[in-house]
Amino acid sequence: MRTLSYALLTALAATALAVPATAVALPADVTASQCVAGGGMIVISAVGDGSPSYSKRCMGGVHDGETVL
Repeated sequence: MRTLSYALLTALAATALAVPATAVALPADVTASQCVAGGGMIVISAVGDGSPSYSKRCMGGVHDGETVL
């Protein structure tokens, strides 16, 4: 009985850990209005060393971690 419950717990943990990793690996592009409407906020970060390059991400809400167009 214990072996079955440990196997089930292990399978559930592996599934729970695999879903967020896939979502982070393949972010979808969303618009700024979709980000805000989904409860998130747009975070703009400088990228690189001195070049005028920026990254925009939706943080929080439905589109957490996705690139903002």
